Amino acid sequence: MLAAARKDALLDRLRRDGRLVVKDIAVELGLSEDSIRRDLRELDAAGLAVRVYGGALPASPAVVDYSARVEVARLSKARVAAMAVGLIEPGATVLLDGGTTTLAMVDALPRSFSGTVITHSPTIAAALLHHDAEVIVLGGRIFKHSAVACGAAAMEAAQNLRADLFFLGVTGVHPETGLSTGDAEEAAMKRALAARAAETFALASEEKLGAASRFGILPLDGVTGIIADLGPETVLARDLGAAGARLIPAST
Repeated sequence: MLAAARKDALLDRLRRDGRLVVKDIAVELGLSEDSIRRDLRELDAAGLAVRVYGGALPASPAVVDYSARVEVARLSKARVAAMAVGLIEPGATVLLDGGTTTLAMVDALPRSFSGTVITHSPTIAAALLHHDAEVIVLGGRIFKHSAVACGAAAMEAAQNLRADLFFLGVTGVHPETGLSTGDAEEAAMKRALAARAAETFALASEEKLGAASRFGILPLDGVTGIIADLGPETVLARDLGAAGARLIPAST
């Protein structure tokens, strides 16, 4: 089997099963485990898979550049955003992560909302300029891929916060790897913000479900709930629930 055909077969298996075990696929395809591992290294380097012990998981498409992510799963993000906004009480203090799903939340948030929104994303802050809410921006080095402030200054600023809700952006939600993202510093910043809120809800539009990114944020049971654009009777929903996730179906 040619290398290109092998890789196509591996990607098909990842899409179908949500994971790949090197030992099993090597037997199925009649190839050596070394050949499969080499293919997985190349797929990982190309951003098409995430290698884990013994195999690989599907890579999240949500790690592409910010401008490209805006066009991904727009309707799914809108459904997740609508459900998330419905959890916000009048006068609440809300922490908004960066990303395109939280940007959809701003679109869904009534302009008359009179609470406080704290964010480390200048994009989110700018989108709130015409809302009645008080807006507080955390400063620091801008991680341009996600248009958020990260690093020591942003982490220090986060330590002085108290919020009712934190809406957490992720790029991967998987039964094995939990909640993940594509950058180590951004993952650390997300954990720091989650620690400052009474409740944390992860935002999971369709392209993030069943996918994984390289850096873990929190386990599935480390947040109050996961607002997921996913039917409750699907195999993935059952697997996530068995792994500790509290799923909140997005509005339809």
